[in-house]
Amino acid sequence: MRRGTRGTTYGRRGGALLAAAVAAALAAGCTSGPGAREDGRSPESTASPATPSGHPGSVLAVKVDNVRAARPQTGLEAADVVYVEPVEAGLSRLMAVYATGFPESVGPVRSARESDLDLLRQFDRPTLAFSGAQSKLLPLIDRAPLRAAAPDEDSDAYVRDEDRPAPHNLYVRPGRLMAEPPGADALTTGFRYGEAPEGGRAVSSRTVRYPSASFTFTWSESRDRWLVGMDGDPARTADGGRLAPATVVVQHVDVRESEFHDFRGNYSPYVESVGSGQAEVLRDGRVYEATWKRGGATDGTDFTARDGERLDFAEGQVWVVFVDSANSTNSTNSTNSTNTTNSANSAAKP
Repeated sequence: MRRGTRGTTYGRRGGALLAAAVAAALAAGCTSGPGAREDGRSPESTASPATPSGHPGSVLAVKVDNVRAARPQTGLEAADVVYVEPVEAGLSRLMAVYATGFPESVGPVRSARESDLDLLRQFDRPTLAFSGAQSKLLPLIDRAPLRAAAPDEDSDAYVRDEDRPAPHNLYVRPGRLMAEPPGADALTTGFRYGEAPEGGRAVSSRTVRYPSASFTFTWSESRDRWLVGMDGDPARTADGGRLAPATVVVQHVDVRESEFHDFRGNYSPYVESVGSGQAEVLRDGRVYEATWKRGGATDGTDFTARDGERLDFAEGQVWVVFVDSANSTNSTNSTNSTNTTNSANSAAKP
């Protein structure tokens, strides 16, 4: 059973449109066999074409690169939800979800992973923009209840920025994939928005570490937002602003090896987003200990406080950072500005 999530729509600022030509071949870091299309699918694949229609009421999800060479990304500030996922070699990748507004461009776009399919089943036939996937994963994507919108020879939705190196230079124009944003009712994430709950603990920053990546969220009183830092540097928008969500969720999940690996033999981590566990919810300069529960793949995720009451999020963008519950040292927090780590201090720069 799907859950509604929010009753108001907040403004968005679109990312910059990148003028470039559609590339003849993708360098997406995924292996494609002989005779494969540009997105890695075989010629007989029945994937939906990338036309500006989409499923009525469906969200747009875009897989976004997050290595240093991909930054600053374009269009992340316009997303309603940004999921941070572990990938091979201890690195991270982002999934940006759009419902209330579209930026002109989003990217760099990269490849999909197996755990994306379960995560996206909470939405009603979403459109997934991605640049390819492991060849054995592609049939699962084609059978999943989503609209696969990878680039092909006839698509004008994707462009490359010739000033950036491949594969970190592919961008999607949402308006070429979907006629219009579906609206807030399409965000069937289970998230609820409202006034700040009582309790919690004041914190100035929160750092989450993957083996080869880190994220720091530093509270800004002047903006009422958490300023994002990545790998010790301020995370900026394409026009030089700061990525700054209203709510950050550190969600402790089971992470296992998937059945798929890259050409180096590194298996992709699989995030178990269905189930239950612990979480920390950061809003309004405070952290709240919480429990999360997602009963099935078609359900959203409920968050409850220690007293069992529903834990509302602050109105605005939400970042959800998945961390392995088996790793007890993947996050730290600071309670005041005098004892923040160097990475937190760097992230706090405007």
